[in-house]
Amino acid sequence: MLRAKYNKFFPIPHFLSQPSFGLDISDQSIKFVEFLETHKGLRIGRFGERPIPVGVIESGKIIESKHLKEILLLLKKEYGIKSVRVSLPEEQVYLFKLKIIKESTVDIRQTIEFSLEEHVPIPPTDLVFDYEIFKEDEKNIEVEVTTAPKQIIESYLSIFRDCGLNVSSFELEAQALARAVILDKDLDTYMIVDLGKQRTGISVVSNNIVIFTSTVDAGGVMLTNLIEKNFKISFLDAENMKVKYGLSRSSGNQEVFSVLLNGVSIIRDEISKHFLYWHTHKDEDGEVRPKIKKIILCGGDSNLIGFAEYLSISMKQNVEIANVWRNVISPDEYIPEMSFQDSLSYATAIGLALRDLYYD
Repeated sequence: MLRAKYNKFFPIPHFLSQPSFGLDISDQSIKFVEFLETHKGLRIGRFGERPIPVGVIESGKIIESKHLKEILLLLKKEYGIKSVRVSLPEEQVYLFKLKIIKESTVDIRQTIEFSLEEHVPIPPTDLVFDYEIFKEDEKNIEVEVTTAPKQIIESYLSIFRDCGLNVSSFELEAQALARAVILDKDLDTYMIVDLGKQRTGISVVSNNIVIFTSTVDAGGVMLTNLIEKNFKISFLDAENMKVKYGLSRSSGNQEVFSVLLNGVSIIRDEISKHFLYWHTHKDEDGEVRPKIKKIILCGGDSNLIGFAEYLSISMKQNVEIANVWRNVISPDEYIPEMSFQDSLSYATAIGLALRDLYYD
């Protein structure tokens, strides 16, 4: 997590605190989720999605701040949003692991600062960073460092300030996803695949800490475009066809299956490449990496019929669709207003909002 610089505040009593909205900002949309603590337990509050016009944000960089500000001001007016936790796109974030020798005078933050230049191709003075302790023994402390360009952080902060919104934290998108889809006490190793509209995020999480992230420039829109081009139909009709048939191999679906398979195989190959690399290359300290127990799918297009089964069979691995509510509620006690299909696209926003309740 990267706490908002210059946004320090004194702790206040829990009953006076304002819950933060999880705000997942991508190049195409803003998704937001709020949780409420009630006498019946945790409940989902307000949630929704607003589109972002093309060109306003590109690869996580704000290009047209005026348009983004207008969207945020409308959300603030409509929902009374005051405090937010914001996701950072993988394209603008650097991750690295660092082993620090234990000494009586060791200063972890200072040691990381001295090491930034070795791991990140940006001058240390132009970066902000935070860290989490990954492993600790009598001799060493291993930390996972998350760092981002100061210019990126300040560009977002400036807009939120102008809108009168308090930023409780900035956080790596993959870490928020992990908080939503992996049980709080589960320290095993997982690969999370976030199949979005324009891109697919791939991350590896171990001990509840993100160790690796990568982004593939292929997603649900690419699959829809393949159907649109092949059948010479509108984008909307192609999207409906994709949702209806997916990768099912019924007698009336052979052509759709073949078309989609061409696109899905591109995404599968990227997932397989990272999966194989993880298991065949040792880490920075020459140690064997922990085995990935399972591949977890989330993102709006992970709903694609047959996609999980296709990955599982072709990669010969355990693959499952995420349950984004597993750290929130029991389905035996409460059914959220948000559908299961929609919840997969809100996984990042849900993970961000959860930080208020369990992690601060």
